[in-house]
Amino acid sequence: MRATGAGNGGRYRLLGAAGAAAAVAGGWAVGTLPAHDPWGLWVPRGTALTAAGYALAYGGLTALVVAWWLYGRTGAGVRDSLVTLVWWAAPFVVAPPLYSADVYSYIAQGAMVLEGHDVYEVGPSVLDPAGPGGDAAASVGGHWTDTPAPYGPFFLLLARGVAWATGGTIVPAVLLMRLIALASLALIAWALPHLAREHGRSPGAALWLGALNPLLLMHVAGGLHNDGLMIGLMLVGVVLALRGRWIGGSVLVGLAMMVKTPAAVALLFVAVLVGRAATGGLVRRAAKGLFGPGAVAGAVVVLTTLLGGTGFGWVATQGVAGRIHTALSPTSDLGLGLGELLRLLAGTDPDPVKAAVQNLGLAAGVALILLAAWRAAAGRLDAVHGLGLGLVALVALSPMVQPWYLLWGTVVLAATAAGSTVRDVVVVLSAALGYETQPSGSTPAYGFVLAALVCGAGGVLLRRERATAPGARVPGQRRPADAAVEPHATTAHRRAVTPSGE
Repeated sequence: MRATGAGNGGRYRLLGAAGAAAAVAGGWAVGTLPAHDPWGLWVPRGTALTAAGYALAYGGLTALVVAWWLYGRTGAGVRDSLVTLVWWAAPFVVAPPLYSADVYSYIAQGAMVLEGHDVYEVGPSVLDPAGPGGDAAASVGGHWTDTPAPYGPFFLLLARGVAWATGGTIVPAVLLMRLIALASLALIAWALPHLAREHGRSPGAALWLGALNPLLLMHVAGGLHNDGLMIGLMLVGVVLALRGRWIGGSVLVGLAMMVKTPAAVALLFVAVLVGRAATGGLVRRAAKGLFGPGAVAGAVVVLTTLLGGTGFGWVATQGVAGRIHTALSPTSDLGLGLGELLRLLAGTDPDPVKAAVQNLGLAAGVALILLAAWRAAAGRLDAVHGLGLGLVALVALSPMVQPWYLLWGTVVLAATAAGSTVRDVVVVLSAALGYETQPSGSTPAYGFVLAALVCGAGGVLLRRERATAPGARVPGQRRPADAAVEPHATTAHRRAVTPSGE
């Protein structure tokens, strides 16, 4: 699997583009197709084409994963990696939704806001099946049909704009939502090299591990998850904060929070950056760090909520996702197992046991975030790296875990991780979790088998590389060309945040 040289990068770029195109072609037959498409484009194609679609979809995903793995060993710089990203993302522009039906919820919720429904009290089932957004509501996954929106007002404003511009018609609405997803990808691609330079890492390697990551492409460009928008706004906000523009950074983090609330973790670490750079005694620095970014982001939250006209109901809906059991959540699995065991032994209700374990896990995740922030404030941990670790801990200990949730923290770590162990874990998990969900959005048992096999194969390949070629370049290793192209790399410790803000 060893491959070096910029010349091979072009081959792997083509292989990845072909894989993405094959995955999209298969998705036209086996993607997360709507219940009804008045245009007749995204409809079931029959048994033979369905079988061919699955072969194309899984074959394309595998080609993309292999191309990504090999491309990481070429040591490509920023320009080449950005070109590769365009090539790999382009096929998804015309794809139906892949791996998830969430985009139908987004469109339906946008139509609900447009019609004056309270999205934080009722679900998409309130929409008229024959009216705007009716086809999207009919296509929403069963768990979410009567579930209030867990998203913030800023995202719902965007969804409302999509519903208004398209009348809720499925194909144009999905394609317009994809433009938002691709814009999110552009934000991530802009921020990663800047974060990497601030931390003395390779910008090209950060793009490879973060933006070219097949898990990101499949679930943001393909699946249209709004997690991409949250991550993009959060990363750009952190870049601004690192450069002393913490007011603008706090605004963007506040907007990210108004997409999905886990972005609030980034606000804590922005506060650490501001506090460490402030002048004066400990109390004054802590006060500025806590209240400065908090006041700015709080103002953004209030203003966005008022402008959105959806009210503050989003505060009460943040726990709705935790009601859905996902096998990737260790705390939910443990709680369910303990609850069922106690039911068999003592006849007790298993639900309170499961909820207690989930709450303990969430509390442990919050505690780890606070510990990372404390260590960062004390100068024992880089603040941005602590953000990445904190988000990973939050995901791992949350009551609901989806494959794309891993991206919250790993995209940050792509720009800050110095050791090969962290990179290797991110690489293997990113490759494996791409197989956990079908293109149709379901989660079959064989998806976990495929993911386990990819984990095993990835571990073997990484060990073999280190055993047979200890001097070979590994993913994320900086090459001399990167230094030549980006000579102004600095470290976060040498870049101070100015106390005056912007």
